[in-house]
Amino acid sequence: MRRNPRDLQRYNASERANHWVVGICFILLALSGLAFFHPAFFPLTQLFGGGPWTRILHPYIGVVMMLFFVVMAGRFWKLNVIEPRDKEWLRNVRKMVDGNDHDMPEQGKYNGGQKVLFWGLVIGMVILFLSGLLMWRAWWTPPVTAVRLASLLHAVGAVWMIGLIIMHVYAAIWTRGTIRAMLYGTVTRAWAKQHHRGWYRQMTGDKS
Repeated sequence: MRRNPRDLQRYNASERANHWVVGICFILLALSGLAFFHPAFFPLTQLFGGGPWTRILHPYIGVVMMLFFVVMAGRFWKLNVIEPRDKEWLRNVRKMVDGNDHDMPEQGKYNGGQKVLFWGLVIGMVILFLSGLLMWRAWWTPPVTAVRLASLLHAVGAVWMIGLIIMHVYAAIWTRGTIRAMLYGTVTRAWAKQHHRGWYRQMTGDKS
């Protein structure tokens, strides 16, 4: 892909690698988790070498995802603090859905929807990790009641996370030019000015 020297860098190589490690781990966890969620999905265990290997690998992949997610959240949490302009953006989200995003409140690097998604993912990750630890009985033997409750919370957290990730992927595809940012790290100035005008002004010094 030809790079325009005037394009703006949205993510560096380290940030993109961090994102893709979390994303790949999530896909692996979703597939292996579904394999145990219902017998109809059990054939998915063949992707991991069979049932026993799937059971062994699932929690370790979860630990890897959590570690990289903590790094990612540490990098971006300050940029995702919800401000008054984000609440205004959320109140006017219908305009964006209708394609009238030029009238949306000016946004920074992330808009109100992306910030809500970020904190939703944080909540989901905490639920999955803590409930997963209780279910991972290789290292301890918690009470049966705690394991059952953890199993329920783990399933709820998984559905929550899958729903959010579907929304995340759909929004990235729907907003043309967004996926390029995570593949190549850059966005066009026109894209930045239209979707994240505040960030565009910060990056270019353009007051128009």
